[in-house]
Amino acid sequence: TATGTNAIVDWVVLELRNAASPSQRLATRAALLQRDGDVVDLDGTSPVAFDIANGSYHVAIRHRNHLGCMTGTPVSLSSTAASVNFTSAAVGTYGTNARKVSGDVMLLWAGDVNFNGTLSYTGSGNDRDPILVAVGGTNPNGSVIGYRKEDVNMDGIVRYTGTGNDRDPILVNVGSTTPNAVRLQQLP
Repeated sequence: TATGTNAIVDWVVLELRNAASPSQRLATRAALLQRDGDVVDLDGTSPVAFDIANGSYHVAIRHRNHLGCMTGTPVSLSSTAASVNFTSAAVGTYGTNARKVSGDVMLLWAGDVNFNGTLSYTGSGNDRDPILVAVGGTNPNGSVIGYRKEDVNMDGIVRYTGTGNDRDPILVNVGSTTPNAVRLQQLP
């Protein structure tokens, strides 16, 4: 669907992890993200299916420039479709502050431009510098259009300065009063 709530806007990686040892990945699948937040199989409409035995698994979700998260307790999966609503505060997650609160919706933490499992605004390997490099380095007022990992706010334009820039969400997500802070992904 090119328009509407079911339009495909991006992709994610889903992982099924061992119920007793959540650091062990047992199955991984790419899936499509719809505008309304639903995750569907590669055909754009079907529930995501895994070729794995019925059982209980931790379910993890990862995105190209967000910190991933995982269910805090295993989910029972079978040939009947199961729903895991990571946007709901009622779905417990592994670790501490694995998701960001926005009103009554839970979100993945945006800004992991380096895809290294951390959000950092300053210091070596920070997520802010790649945005500056993407817009040209010497001209921080420039912008780049397209599908890029540096597009933290996902508006299709990479900006380092000005309204709607992509570095401010990183600062907010690490704690705007503590720009030296680092937010860690809560996946084992």
